[in-house]
Amino acid sequence: MSADGQPKPVDVAWPAAGCCVLTPHGEIDAYSSPALLAHVIEALGAGEVTRLVVDLTYTTFLDSSALGVLVGALKRTRETERRLDIVRPPGATRRIFEITSLDRVFALHDTLAAALGQP
Repeated sequence: MSADGQPKPVDVAWPAAGCCVLTPHGEIDAYSSPALLAHVIEALGAGEVTRLVVDLTYTTFLDSSALGVLVGALKRTRETERRLDIVRPPGATRRIFEITSLDRVFALHDTLAAALGQP
């Protein structure tokens, strides 16, 4: 949460045609996950997006609502033959994907460059 009590922002970047990168900051929980969801819906609503990358590098906490947003995004991308890539968060936060077995479901990457297919 920012100093003014609002959820921390989600940065949006367009590194290549058809590719949108969402980078949330801080904790993604029941309070802040709606902001991430809104960005996911907006990005996937833009017909030109064929690949969505959620970069969790700056995420310090994920709860079930955050995972729900990511699973929902995966469902939306698969239904429309698009791609979703996740950059795993650092440290202990990355373990949530293993505990929930979502490491077997998502295309997970250790860096943004890897997620974008860059050397």
